[in-house]
Amino acid sequence: MNDNNAKKIRMEKTAAVVFALIVWQAGAMLLDNSMLLVSPLTVIKRLFTLFFESDFLSSVSFSFIRIVSGFLLALAAGSLFAIIAGRVHIVEVMLWPFMTAIKTVPVASFIILCLIWLSSSNLSIFIGFIMVLPIVYTNMLQGIKSTDVKLLEMANLFNVSWYKRLKYIYLPQLKPYIISAGSVSIGLAWKAGTAAEVIGIPEGSIGEKLYEAKVYFSSADLLAWTLVIIFASIAFEKLFLNFLKKFFRRLERS
Repeated sequence: MNDNNAKKIRMEKTAAVVFALIVWQAGAMLLDNSMLLVSPLTVIKRLFTLFFESDFLSSVSFSFIRIVSGFLLALAAGSLFAIIAGRVHIVEVMLWPFMTAIKTVPVASFIILCLIWLSSSNLSIFIGFIMVLPIVYTNMLQGIKSTDVKLLEMANLFNVSWYKRLKYIYLPQLKPYIISAGSVSIGLAWKAGTAAEVIGIPEGSIGEKLYEAKVYFSSADLLAWTLVIIFASIAFEKLFLNFLKKFFRRLERS
């Protein structure tokens, strides 16, 4: 039954992608202007030629390392802040205006402000970090607050060690919240990090390539590099979520 459902989901997603490509092709044919919108085939051809350019891997690596670093730093900091806020209410109160401001202030405002403080090469790290932080913090804090009080009381009664509390009470409770935070925030980290690179234009980044595509009115380059960003984001999300799921499976078996 599960295999049938999985096949059905894959078929539905494949059909959705095919439909999107048909709509894209139809739009390109109606406009009949490659500067405004090129066909999917043209973008795919350009994507394959990118793979053989000398600076392709270096550009992808430059952006990948920095955006992923910002995400991982936010994951660590957000988890730590949530743990402290979950235990000390005044910390939660004091952090509230900062987290609210980060969630509501436009990304462009942060990018322009941060360009005053940071070099353009490190801008995507900080922007990725600052955008992901409130998502991780909010999800983790919600998970900590929803922990079964009766289990905690039982742990206190039998003097259960902090390690066993973490392993058998907190982590299983936090599992859906951590996975949800990762799934939502990875895409946001890539969008915000790439936007920071487009504005800061650090040399050797994907953002620089997008900026050059805009300067030279190259829709094929713009869409090809956009596909690279999408593939990189999806690949990292799959790796990260699979790592989390394997970690929790091992935890449950131990």
